[in-house]
Amino acid sequence: MVNTLSHLGVGLLIALALGYKGRKREILAFLAILPDLDFIPYILFALVSDSVSHETRNQLFYLLGHREFMHSILFIALVTLLIWLITKDRRFTAAGFAAIFLHSYLDYATSWKMRPLYPFSTETSIMGAVYFFDPLANLLPLVPVFIVLVGHMKRNGRWNGRFNNFCTFVTENRSKFYTTLLVVLLVWITVLPVAKIFLVKHISDTEGAKISYQETYPSSPGKFLTAYSYNATHYKILEVSYWAGIERSDYIEKINVTGDVPDAAAYAERAEKLYSTAVPQEIDYPVYSVSEENGSVTVLLSDARNPYVEMWAYFDTVYRFVFDTESGEYEAYASVQGEEEEEKLGENYFG
Repeated sequence: MVNTLSHLGVGLLIALALGYKGRKREILAFLAILPDLDFIPYILFALVSDSVSHETRNQLFYLLGHREFMHSILFIALVTLLIWLITKDRRFTAAGFAAIFLHSYLDYATSWKMRPLYPFSTETSIMGAVYFFDPLANLLPLVPVFIVLVGHMKRNGRWNGRFNNFCTFVTENRSKFYTTLLVVLLVWITVLPVAKIFLVKHISDTEGAKISYQETYPSSPGKFLTAYSYNATHYKILEVSYWAGIERSDYIEKINVTGDVPDAAAYAERAEKLYSTAVPQEIDYPVYSVSEENGSVTVLLSDARNPYVEMWAYFDTVYRFVFDTESGEYEAYASVQGEEEEEKLGENYFG
């Protein structure tokens, strides 16, 4: 996920490279951040999600959730069609498509699952080839934002005498400068996903196991966190990099039982089945911690990579299922790793 200001910069960069000014430049900048406005429909989802059926809740999430429908290929196509119908301008329509497409592509190339083929498929996928705070992907698009800001301040009689040499350079090399920035960005976000293919293949060959491309996440520039099922009882967690291959590895137990809990595996399986019906499905390598107290069995469900993801925004959710051993009824809660606050989940959250 690239920050919203950098997304805005990509739209401005496209506009500047094509020589657009005024309203057209503003529209391209808006299109570049349009998918992130899905926080508005997500507010609506949050208001109604507890009052509808489970199936309806899931469908509303696909439509209104963050990084869901408004980041999909269909949404991009609909917006592009609308631009064409309004303007009948092929060049501007292509620019609008590029602005909104690059937003979704940059998010898809970073580190959060998306459903790009919704509504034709609800399967999630991701490239995960570009680090969340990748310097080039985040900072290069800020150059056109800075240029537009400087121009605005100077037109309003401010910053006179500042950045004159820079402004002169940009003015004299306008076409080549913006085009070069755009090409550098496009090459960078194309090369990294390809480079990751070779890294994943190398790690797979080294481990003698199939490493998932999509489930190998960037943890810092050039470094990734990945995992695979080592055997029936453990996952193997790997920290890898382009320059050193496997830097660190560890084994995580799939089911951990505290005390004497009859049918612990059955409770873990029930938690797994419940979770499989919910959205957004951020857990790839489920780990279950089972315990019993006062006539109830508690199952904590998390991702095997949780201990390695401080300050990350993905697969850091912990689910807590509390099953009554007599009635079989349950309550479910969710929290973010490392935080004490816990949210009780509605009865329609799981199927």
